[in-house]
Amino acid sequence: MRDLRTNSLAGELLIALDRAGSVPMHRQVEAAIRDNIRSGRLRLGTALPATRTLAADLGVSRGVVVEAYQQLVAEGYLTSRAGGYTQVAIGPGPAPAPAPAEPAPAPRIDFGYGRADTVHFPRAAWLRSARRVLTETPHERFGYLSGHGMPELRAALADYLNRVRGTAAEPANVLICNGYAQGIALLIQVLAKSGAKRLAVEDPSADDDCRPAAASAGLELVGIPVDDGGIRVDALERSDADAVILTPSHQWPTGAVLSAEARAAVLRWATRRGTLIVEDDYDAEYRYDRAPVGAMQGLAPDHVVYAGTASKTLAPGLRLGWLVVPPRLVDGVVAAKVLADRGSPALDQLVFADFLSRGEFDRHLRRMRPMYRRRRDALLHALREHLPELRPAGIAAGLHLVTRLPPDLDEAAVVAAAALRGVGVHGVTPYRIGNAGDGGLIFGYATLSERTIREGIGLLAAAIVEVRSGRR
Repeated sequence: MRDLRTNSLAGELLIALDRAGSVPMHRQVEAAIRDNIRSGRLRLGTALPATRTLAADLGVSRGVVVEAYQQLVAEGYLTSRAGGYTQVAIGPGPAPAPAPAEPAPAPRIDFGYGRADTVHFPRAAWLRSARRVLTETPHERFGYLSGHGMPELRAALADYLNRVRGTAAEPANVLICNGYAQGIALLIQVLAKSGAKRLAVEDPSADDDCRPAAASAGLELVGIPVDDGGIRVDALERSDADAVILTPSHQWPTGAVLSAEARAAVLRWATRRGTLIVEDDYDAEYRYDRAPVGAMQGLAPDHVVYAGTASKTLAPGLRLGWLVVPPRLVDGVVAAKVLADRGSPALDQLVFADFLSRGEFDRHLRRMRPMYRRRRDALLHALREHLPELRPAGIAAGLHLVTRLPPDLDEAAVVAAAALRGVGVHGVTPYRIGNAGDGGLIFGYATLSERTIREGIGLLAAAIVEVRSGRR
């Protein structure tokens, strides 16, 4: 039969002993005192009863209490000095973390932007390149890296970009980074050290990569309005910016192409002021209805940094990006890269270099363009059929398009109503820096089948009917 015995002093310490149980008495005393300390019932500095007193109150031998106290002293819960009191040595443990909030359910049909279809990642070709690299690369190539990146990849990228994008890239000026986010962060660090104060960005734009880097470096971020011809050069002239980040070939998210006149004006601005243009060529490889627009870097390599990645073409998880920088900035960016992570992984760089130089990258793009075009066409057809009032823009290139909303539709209400029907779509407003503009929706289509695209637009149309009827 169990004998759970407590008395006045033991009760104050909430010590209950199960004398018929299998757990030794001193372990039970330890556990009870330990729990009291962790819960805060015994506070830091509280004096515990003398061992004789507590033993008498519990009806156990003094050795039981002595052994319990000694164990708790060894664990750091108690402190004891000869001739003094035994005291609580620590405060209560941290409060239990609140239960994490239930994550919002993922949309059943997600028109998320900026994604390549990784289902079609060229695994077999990539594996062949990886095997060649692992078989043929000298051992010393896997030693410590420089901040420049592997020379094989820098040479392959210079050849590819000069051939396909019209850049004026030299391998010595090509630097490898872990995607665009790291590349822009490295550039911002170098700009800040050189005395830059203001960084201009397109408005709207995806500033989630440059905003935290600019804030950390103490640079002010200035939004420059975008119209149908790209960035407003007159506003850029008035901005007093030390550098500007552009997506001139396919403005994100509006899809506008920077006109030849505007390109020339931006280059004159950079040359006259001695400022820098960062050309984010994020989806240059996908052109459907018009010839590709050459990179600005080829027109003024001393004033333009060209930034590209494999995220939209192969897979974002590769974390492969590159910068083509003016010669005067090479050492600074290399030093920042070394400080950041000692260099990007050698194996990934060498595999991509082999993949690129053997034409596998070109073959992969040739396979993907028709597929993405069919998905874009399915989206355009579905919009014309179900939502003709949403006029798409930026359709000639890339992996997304944008539509303006009529004045009677609230962007946030449409996004929320679509989410209730399991459709994920983003509004334009969250990507505005400081200049007001019309509401709009961004539709990414790269990862959705044509059938799913049609279904999603049908559900969105029903959501818009609900918004207009005032049921939400």
